[in-house]
Amino acid sequence: MYVHMFLYLDTVLYQAFSRTPDISEPIFWESSACFLEKVSNYSEEEAEKEEAEDDQEEEWDTDLEIEESTICYDPAGKARYLEICQAYGVVPVSYFLRHMKDSELTLTHHGLSPKGAKALALSLTSNMSIVKLNLSDNGLDGNGAVALAEMLKENCYISEVDLSENRVGVKGTEALSAMLRENQTLVALKLSGNELNNSAVKYLADAFVTNHKVECLDLSHNMLEEPAGEALGVAMAENVGLKELNLSWNNFRGQGAVAVAKGLGANIFLRVLNLSYNGFGNSGAAALGVALKCNNVLEELHIGNNRIALEGALSLALGLKENKNLKRLSMSRNPIQNEGCLGILKAIRANPGAAIEFLDLSAIVVKQDFVRVSEAVQELFPSLLIKHDGTTHLFRRKPSKVS
Repeated sequence: MYVHMFLYLDTVLYQAFSRTPDISEPIFWESSACFLEKVSNYSEEEAEKEEAEDDQEEEWDTDLEIEESTICYDPAGKARYLEICQAYGVVPVSYFLRHMKDSELTLTHHGLSPKGAKALALSLTSNMSIVKLNLSDNGLDGNGAVALAEMLKENCYISEVDLSENRVGVKGTEALSAMLRENQTLVALKLSGNELNNSAVKYLADAFVTNHKVECLDLSHNMLEEPAGEALGVAMAENVGLKELNLSWNNFRGQGAVAVAKGLGANIFLRVLNLSYNGFGNSGAAALGVALKCNNVLEELHIGNNRIALEGALSLALGLKENKNLKRLSMSRNPIQNEGCLGILKAIRANPGAAIEFLDLSAIVVKQDFVRVSEAVQELFPSLLIKHDGTTHLFRRKPSKVS
């Protein structure tokens, strides 16, 4: 009975407030007065009994709400990942489920495929634990890279990403380049071994003209040629964020190699540059020599196996005579002969402000006169280590004899 009365009261109040009050409606006021009179006649015992029942009902409701919220609470995102995998029809990666809360996630060689990458990307969008993500060799192709690029636009915690050996192609590179224009967290990106061509790298080069957050970029083991070198040279000249750039195992030669060297000359932030296993030749080495004259920040330069002959070595040596910041120089596996090695050593000896600490001339045949000059140079630079002839022997200055 009481329930019916309260329902009636709800109806009356709704009618009262759902339209403009009209004093010409006596029935409403009369009904309200009668109802209030009936309510006032309730016994205290009945009221207390009903109140107890309401409290019990509220208590049960609260328990249900707590239980429901506990079930839905999923800070690691496991339930969401499983649902996404089911929706995409892919097998969940058990390793990912076990390490979702780690700071570093390494999922190499797991055969994710594009669909698996999409499921993973959707789960990582809101992940706040992982800061280093390694997905190398997973067959992601362009579609998987697109999904991860979209994720990195939203995720503001992941700072290092390795997508090596995934054949991301032009489509994936374009998506990653668009991401680089928005992302403010990523500091390291590895795209080694993705069969990237000149068209793909053009997108990246354009992105790095404006992106100043990424400090380490790896584009090694790709198919970059002269046009890519020209595009990257421009990007290097204007970028103020990169500190380490790996362009080894590509096809930079001719004007492309010269453009990269000119970019180095104009760059004021790059600390490490790896150009090993390209085709810089004598013209590229000469351009690097010019760059070393004006660049005062580069600390490591790797130009091993670049078809640099004696002429190129002597041109590079001209830059070493003036450079005061380079600490490590690797020129192994170049046909510069004994005379080219001597030219490099003499240039260092002629530069009293040289900072060189390690010189790699391995896999190059040298003669006894080179050994004598190296010892003389090490008298001037006691901390200098010289590696040559493809052995592990390091020429050091002999300790002085104590009389």
